[in-house]
Amino acid sequence: MRNLRNVWLRETQISSDLPLTATAWDTSSDSVVCTFGPTEQSPIIELRRKRPDAQTDDSTDHRLSREAFECLASWDAPCPLPELPCDRIEILGSVDVGISAAAWSPDEELLAITTRARTLLYMTREFENVAEITLTQADLQSSQHVSVGWGKRETQFQGKRAKALRDPTVPEKVDEGKLSGNDDASTTISWRGDGAYVAVNSIEEGARRAVRVYSREGTLDSVSEPVDGLEGALSWRPSGNLIAGIQRLDDRIDVVFFERNGLRHGQFTLRLSEEERLSWGSQIQLSWNVDSTVLAVRFKDRVQLWTTGNYYYYLKQEIPIVVDPEFSFSYSFDWHQEKSLRVVAGSATSILDLEYAFDINHGSTVIPNDVGAVAVMDGQNLKLTPLRLAGVPPPMAHNELKLDSNAIDVAFSKSGTRIAVLTQDSFAVFLWSLKTRPVPAPILESSYPLSNASTSRPRQIAFVNENEVFVLRESSPNSTVIEKTLLETRVTEVVYEAIGTRFSSVFPGIGHDSLWVSHKASKGCTYTSISSEPDDVSKVNPWYESPSVDTPWARAVSISEDEKILISMTRTGTLFANKLRSSEPRGRNGGSQDTPETDERCRSIERGSKLVSVIPSIFAVVLQAPRGNIETIYPRALVLAGIRTFIDQKKYRSAFLACRSQMVDMNILHDYAPQQFMESIQLFIEQVKKVDFIDDFLSRLKEEDVSQTLYKDTLKISKNESAVVAQPDTPAMFSAPKSSKVSKVNAICDAFLAVLQYRMDTNLQNLVTAHVCKSPPDLEAGLELVAGLRVKNPEQADDAIEHMCFLTDANRLYSHALGIYDLELTLLVAQQAQMMKDPREYLPFLRKLQQLPETRRKFEIDNHLSRFEKALKHLFALAAHEEIQAYVIKHILYKEALEIYKYQPDHQKQITHLYAEYLEGNSKPKDAAIAYESLALYDEARTCYKLAHMWRESLYCAMMASLPEADLIAHINELAETLIDEARDYVSAATVYADHLHDYITAARLLCRGSKFADAARLLTLHGKKELVEEIVDSGLAEAMGSMTDLLADCKNQLNAQVPRVTELRKLRAEDPLAFYGGDPTGGEGGVDIPDNVSLAPTEASTLAGRTMFTRYTSKTGKTGSSRQTSRNRRREERKRAKGRKGTVYEEEYLVNSIRRLIERVNTTIPEAESLVDALLRRGMRERAAAVEKALSDVMKMCADCRDDIFEVQKVEAPKTDEDEEDPDLVLRGGPAVLAESLEALEGGARAKEPPVLKSMKKSSLLV
Repeated sequence: MRNLRNVWLRETQISSDLPLTATAWDTSSDSVVCTFGPTEQSPIIELRRKRPDAQTDDSTDHRLSREAFECLASWDAPCPLPELPCDRIEILGSVDVGISAAAWSPDEELLAITTRARTLLYMTREFENVAEITLTQADLQSSQHVSVGWGKRETQFQGKRAKALRDPTVPEKVDEGKLSGNDDASTTISWRGDGAYVAVNSIEEGARRAVRVYSREGTLDSVSEPVDGLEGALSWRPSGNLIAGIQRLDDRIDVVFFERNGLRHGQFTLRLSEEERLSWGSQIQLSWNVDSTVLAVRFKDRVQLWTTGNYYYYLKQEIPIVVDPEFSFSYSFDWHQEKSLRVVAGSATSILDLEYAFDINHGSTVIPNDVGAVAVMDGQNLKLTPLRLAGVPPPMAHNELKLDSNAIDVAFSKSGTRIAVLTQDSFAVFLWSLKTRPVPAPILESSYPLSNASTSRPRQIAFVNENEVFVLRESSPNSTVIEKTLLETRVTEVVYEAIGTRFSSVFPGIGHDSLWVSHKASKGCTYTSISSEPDDVSKVNPWYESPSVDTPWARAVSISEDEKILISMTRTGTLFANKLRSSEPRGRNGGSQDTPETDERCRSIERGSKLVSVIPSIFAVVLQAPRGNIETIYPRALVLAGIRTFIDQKKYRSAFLACRSQMVDMNILHDYAPQQFMESIQLFIEQVKKVDFIDDFLSRLKEEDVSQTLYKDTLKISKNESAVVAQPDTPAMFSAPKSSKVSKVNAICDAFLAVLQYRMDTNLQNLVTAHVCKSPPDLEAGLELVAGLRVKNPEQADDAIEHMCFLTDANRLYSHALGIYDLELTLLVAQQAQMMKDPREYLPFLRKLQQLPETRRKFEIDNHLSRFEKALKHLFALAAHEEIQAYVIKHILYKEALEIYKYQPDHQKQITHLYAEYLEGNSKPKDAAIAYESLALYDEARTCYKLAHMWRESLYCAMMASLPEADLIAHINELAETLIDEARDYVSAATVYADHLHDYITAARLLCRGSKFADAARLLTLHGKKELVEEIVDSGLAEAMGSMTDLLADCKNQLNAQVPRVTELRKLRAEDPLAFYGGDPTGGEGGVDIPDNVSLAPTEASTLAGRTMFTRYTSKTGKTGSSRQTSRNRRREERKRAKGRKGTVYEEEYLVNSIRRLIERVNTTIPEAESLVDALLRRGMRERAAAVEKALSDVMKMCADCRDDIFEVQKVEAPKTDEDEEDPDLVLRGGPAVLAESLEALEGGARAKEPPVLKSMKKSSLLV
């Protein structure tokens, strides 16, 4: 739907005695080299250069650049021109029979020449002949095209239905290759864009024209099939798929296309009347531009530019050329080799330098005039489509407007109801009734002539407001003017004139209230606005902050007075929607990055799509795909901008409908402006009105603040809003909770309930929904509402119950109805939920309940609903004590029973006894013992205390139970043995032996085992056993010293083995992390073994997509949120991690944790060692004391030396992949999560432990 717009035009008048015969671009200097002469009267040839900034008085330059090397091919010989200035032209060679055509290859390495002797020559840059091919009649037989003759006529079936049975693939008429009556017998050469093939169009001896295709090596590739009326024009599309030619028939002229194999491949007709075909429809030549987007068709005095889309060819522009009939050569035409839409056309009197740009002629993008009006120029046919009303795909259109001449440019008024069409000699204004259905074709309102001077060339037109039309035209070869015409007064005046300034284009502002002009300068471009003052005086306002480049890839749209969106596109297939000025670089002011997966402001689109129009009233952006079809999308940023505007304007219905149609989370209606929303609940209900819509909103509420999560990137709140939920403006002033953790859902539902309670007749369904949608659902309140309606309006009650059954599970609703002890309401719910309940199930049950007394009925209901605590209270009210005991035992309600019997000691003791038995049977001996002791059941209590290793309480209860002496002694011995063997509490066991069994020797030995040597010596001397101190205490010291030295030796050996290994592992990881973490991710465990002869396509479906060398452990790929491993793999990996086997990735963590545990063990050993040293010194064992202290000191020094190295925070690079950084919320599961936790612990992550603290040892002053 793009049109060609003239953005640069410069006409240079030339004066020379010789006619202009050829032009060529010099891309190194962006200049045009012109050839003048020869003529029949003069053999002189002149070369001149037109500079890019040539003025009228000095239009050409006789000097060429030093790199220039020109070649002229005359009818007789190719003539190279060496570096200029020079005094003569050197003739390198000649062709006796004459040259019929010549063309350089695109890379300028080969020159193809055809001679009048029907030969094709290949020459190098040095004009050395490398190939010579003869064009013979036998070439026509080299391409065996499909035969269309199916035998002789007499052998074919000629029955009644012969025509219907004819093969539809066979044409009724077969071309023989007859020549056109206007054929000039010329030969044409055209290279393919890559220079691999060349096509030659020439006439054969048998009065037939054929197109031969040769390879770069001179091999004949194909010959075209016969085509009647084929003329000499030929142009190979640079992209290589089509070769264009001209076919002249009796009633029309067609542009026909051939494939490289010579077969026909489509065509289109040049729209010429019979008079035009006879007058200027001759001498037709064809020329593709460099990027294959535009085909130039050259006529006798004009050039037409054609484009294609959806297999349809559009006539976009027609360039008139002033030719001199006295000269046989009319004019030259050449495309620029680098700038695809720049051309030069040279005639006898002037040189036209033109540049075009693809642009969309669209209407206003401001609400409410954004009908999406788009105009597509197609010669004298203007295709119009209001995209908001009808998305008609091209080449079709909603309306087609017939014009008197070919259109140059089109513009729409502010409302879109007026269309200004610019032609060569005038512009016309048409009225388009967009409010009529169906929309009719526009009608002519008025026409305004333009200057008829030969130097006047109109270029562009623009519409401002409804009655101001601006025309940009070249008034003279070096003067550009902008004329303003007031449609009401038909007065035309020049508002801007510039001499020597390059006007690129004119266009209206966003609001169509001013005109903008872009000036093309040597470095970028600048912009100027022209506005109308109240006294009809035009004011020119330069924009000093304008961008330095044109932005045809962007559209600015106005959502509201203070909200404007810039829609832009990138070449990589991404569409952006930002609240930015076009002069600001992306990334500034919150500019989005190219991440459509995480950023709502950008969206991936088909690569190569073009921006057609933006319709902000429906949040739509219309794109045209590369193949030509149109697509309407709704960018989330544009949708959210419109919704926020609606909310600011309190147009909640419009905002709601936008959320509903565009699938936007409806929580934004509240979260964007919570205080305003809570104050406007009544307004919301009045605007939305429809009950189903209100239900839809309430049912989608959630606690998440979507303005800070889901739509955080696009939300830019310009005003400060209170985060506290305000009171709604309703008759019943609902007060929001003051808690800082107020539930948003419940607050909104309560606010709606406060308003809807006065709309019971119309919004009963919404009331029910507000109760059910709370978190958690307030089903009881909803059922109570229905219960109140049962008496006043049974029909409403039925409807309310039916709606509640729809909103929530019917079984759950049935249980809640039963739980409020209203059997009639329960029956109503059961009847409405008959799909879930069988009447044979609930009717007998309800009938049985109806017959019971009230308290017993409530018990049965609560027991049925498994509300055992409430059921127990009903039993207590019935004074059914025996039943209570059985119920308590069955449902484990001991605590509840103790609470209800707190004022009845006898029953409370019974429940306590039952509870103690329950605790004893469930392995809770301590609690059971306390319960037994509270009931004075000491015998049971002492047994439970014994199991809980509470020896003091157990001994107390044993003595309080008045046990026989033998049983008491046996109980005390069992307690002591339990403390020694199970608890290893030697000090407590020594106390039992000394205080209760009076066995002081055994008590002293136990104290020595507990490193309490001083207490052991004191106990022996206290009870008169001094002679045993040396035997018992000294032997205990020797045994303790041996254990201590063995322990310290083991610690030293462990450190000597593990610390170097940790250092070695870290060195290996730093040197070769790939080998350390398991090698190639495509092999081994968790990888895929790929054969050498198999190629994997780089697609997202590939098993290797996004994998790194750490993927086999982390299983993290691009945007993958779950592990591919099972829970069994996780358990297996945890076992591997716990073992820390040598050579695995878990070895380092295992060793580090082992050293950590060693240091912790050393810390606990320090007090024991200090006590041992003191005891040894007291007993005169100085050498032994020194040995223990030295061994402990050595171990502590080794721990201190390795602590900083072993427990430093390591920045392990393994898990820090790009995928992790892009998706920080990735959750691993299974085996990979185990290694991730291990690596995180090593690198100092959240799971890492603090380095252990090494305590200090107090050395004895008696030792050196």
